[in-house]
Amino acid sequence: MAAYGKKASEKVGKAMHERKTGELKSGKSGKTVKSRAQAVAIGLSQARKAGGKVPAKKKSSSKPSSR
Repeated sequence: MAAYGKKASEKVGKAMHERKTGELKSGKSGKTVKSRAQAVAIGLSQARKAGGKVPAKKKSSSKPSSR
């Protein structure tokens, strides 16, 4: 089985194209996205919101304080 659906592929492709033309902006600050990895992350996030088949985000494990 494929891990990512067709909608995810379309959203990531669109985000990559927007990054290439300089139209892709980051959500919070509104700065132009220059990183390919960030463009992929934005595309996957949009696919999740649109109900596409995308695996859940990896949870970051918080490190215990060294006291």
